[in-house]
Amino acid sequence: MLLGAHLRRLREAQGVTREDAGWEIRSSESKISRMELGRVGFKERDVADLLSLYGVDDPEERSRLLALARDANNPGWWHRFGDVLPSWFHSYLGLEAAAALIRTYEVQFVPGLLQTKEYARAVVLLGHGRAKEDEIERRVELRLQRQQILTRADAPKLWMVVDEAALRRPIGGHDIMRAQVDALLEINRTLPNVRLQVIPFNAGGHAAAGGAFTILRFPDDDLPDVVYIEQLTSALYLDKRDDVDLYAEAMERLCVEARPPTETAKILEEIRKDLDA
Repeated sequence: MLLGAHLRRLREAQGVTREDAGWEIRSSESKISRMELGRVGFKERDVADLLSLYGVDDPEERSRLLALARDANNPGWWHRFGDVLPSWFHSYLGLEAAAALIRTYEVQFVPGLLQTKEYARAVVLLGHGRAKEDEIERRVELRLQRQQILTRADAPKLWMVVDEAALRRPIGGHDIMRAQVDALLEINRTLPNVRLQVIPFNAGGHAAAGGAFTILRFPDDDLPDVVYIEQLTSALYLDKRDDVDLYAEAMERLCVEARPPTETAKILEEIRKDLDA
């Protein structure tokens, strides 16, 4: 998806039509469209030919983009969970693994990257209550493996804004929720790359009334930010500048409307006490 978006911008900057680009790689306009949407694999030769057509002659830039093409064809660790992984979520896991900054607003649940095993299991059961036990466990394992990006050597910065309702909703029961809040307190204390803010009930209406979303930013400045919006049976991936700017503005307002990160531990401790009551 990232490489496709970059190729699209290069093509548009040069005023090349999809039809002409397709002819250059001995293919069709529809093939170029699928490549730019990240819906088809990349042949390194095709990418090299397109880069030449688009006037990309800087050796370093060509090398970087060709390396991205090779990486796009390599299966990620999550492919072994293909039996329980929706096709539309594959792309997100690749983007999440490549991101340098992940900004998320969540209204219903504790964000997946911060969930404990038992909380994650309770969330999975909400949507897959009739599934077999081994399928449930594989879905939980997938979620926990995602969390390894937070402690790797080049860990991304994670900036989460969570509605207070999500922290007070006892998913799985009070014992599981207490353990989850304890885990959030520990994460808040020990992981400097994770910033957690809470939007309290008394904030009233706020900028993201439309629901949860995630913005992913990548270490290469030439790659566009991507907005991810999950739905019940599919997901939206937005990378057009106007769309991204709109969500980025909403996220900035959310961060202002939420309590500052310095107050997060205090809020979590208050919620923990209420769960004990």
